[in-house]
Formats: sequence, C-alpha cells, structure tokens
Amino acid sequence: MAEAGTLTFSDPDAYAAAFSDARVKLTITGAGDFKARLTRLKLEHLEIHQYCESLPRIAYISLLPERIFLSFPAGTASLTCGGFALRNRDMVFHSRGECMHQHSEGECQWGLISLAPGQLGCTSKALTGQPIAPPPASRILRPSRTEASRFQDLFRQACHLAEARKKLIESPEVARALEQEMLYAIIHCLTAKEADDHPRARHHHAAIMARFEETLSKRIDQKLNMPKLCAEVGVAERTLRMCCAKFLRVSPARYLLLQRLNKARAALRRADPAKASVAEVARNHQFLELGRFAVTYRTTFGESPSVTLQRAPHT
Repeated sequence: MAEAGTLTFSDPDAYAAAFSDARVKLTITGAGDFKARLTRLKLEHLEIHQYCESLPRIAYISLLPERIFLSFPAGTASLTCGGFALRNRDMVFHSRGECMHQHSEGECQWGLISLAPGQLGCTSKALTGQPIAPPPASRILRPSRTEASRFQDLFRQACHLAEARKKLIESPEVARALEQEMLYAIIHCLTAKEADDHPRARHHHAAIMARFEETLSKRIDQKLNMPKLCAEVGVAERTLRMCCAKFLRVSPARYLLLQRLNKARAALRRADPAKASVAEVARNHQFLELGRFAVTYRTTFGESPSVTLQRAPHT
C-alpha cells in the first residue's frame, strides 16, 4: 500500500535529518526564520519527495548508492546543482552514491525521486527497447517542453495526493496507475539531450569540491590556512576559489565561517538561557572576539545571538 505524509520544520538540523535516502549538510546563508515542508509519497517502486524551503542555503547532499535518483526544480526560484544553474524544466540524473552541492538564492522548491536500479532497467527496456542505466557521472537533461510539462504535472498531482488526498492514494488502483504514468514520464525525460555543454569540466570541479568538503569536515574548528587547505585538497588556491564561487557562490573562507555560524546558531537554539551564555557558545565554536561574533551573526541571520538564545527551543 502507498505511504504518504507531510512534515514541517523550523529547525534546519531536524529538516536535514529527515532526508530518508540521503545525508544532508545544510548551511543557511540568509536572514530570517527557517521554515521547510517535506512531502513524501512512497509507491511500490518509486519514492517521490517535494522540498519547500524559506531561506537561501547551501546543501551538500550525499545520495545512497542503493537507489537511483533524479532531482529537479519544482518552482520558479533559481536552483544551482553542481555549479550548473538549472532551468525550470531541467532534470539531474544522478550517478550512484553521488555527492553534490546544491545552492539556492532564496525560497525554493525542488523534487527528488528515487527508484530501484532494476525497475529503471526493466521499464525503460519495455518502453524504448533499450535499458537505461545510471550514468557514471551526473547528467543534466533538458526534456522537451511537452515531456517536461507532463512530468511536472504528474509530480504536482502526486504531491497533492500525498498532502490532501491520502485516502485516495491508499487505493491500490490509483497508486498503481499514478506510478505507471510517472515511470513512463521519467523514461521519456531520461532520453533527452544534455543541457550542460561542458560536463567533463563540471565533473572534475565536483570531485575537487568533494575533497574540499572532506577536508573542511576535519578542520571545522580550526582557523583557515589556505595554503595548507589547498595542499590537502590537491589544487591551486586560484582553482579552489573558482570552484567555490561557482558551486557555493562564496569564497572558501566565507563558507567555513557560515558553517561555524550555523553550528553556533544550532547550539544557541538548543541551549538553556538560564544556564548558558552567548560568550560560552561563541568560545565553544572558536569565536574568540565576542563583539565581532555578534556583528557577523546578526548580519548573517538578522537577529543577535542573545535573541536566538532567549527563544524557546525549535521555535
């Protein structure tokens, strides 16, 4: 039987933890209260997810290798994946176990669909005569307007059923018909031509950014030493700065600062204001100049760290 549901979040960490088929590191980059909604529909062979987010952010997403994934914008807001600015009808056909950077400039909606490798091969062979296998590296596809419109209409219909018509989607006949239509629409989209004129360069830069993330995870509590960082990543400083500008829209130093600010914000939200202080949390996250920390924090998140501390948890 199909399973459906919708969850809402005001805590970025709780939202990131709710991704069932992926590990997500979310770095909020703009001011305001974070709000997110996750709609999920699990059919026999497909899992359909819609994500709606209120703030600009950088997401580093590690997909599980057991499933095949497709991601795509689900609204008009801009979304960048792997340094490529996606149009509204673009679709990313991910490689197995891919790690990717996804960037948004503000509110955004996007979709993620996963399915078993065998199901993709069987359905594509039955429909086109040739089995479609997951690519060795991600492909950015641009289906025709007709095929993209058909797919997006079905995606919206699936999300509407998951959110408002749960009883209807529990009907085996309805779920089976929707899944079959979705699979056919997906196969037609996957036969489209690539939208990226320079996929090899994008894949090379994505590999650099994956090493960059791995290195940063070891140095999140350290001061940034660019020569040492670049040596560990294995690239020239100019190349790393170029990749960060393309994938993250910020410099390496700014990205590390944003990660540390996000960790400090999460700690302030969890802390008991009767027992903890802003100064203590700042020191624990390697911010030794309290005045500078407060100014940077307020500029980034639109409120002072003391206001965050005084809030009730997860409001």
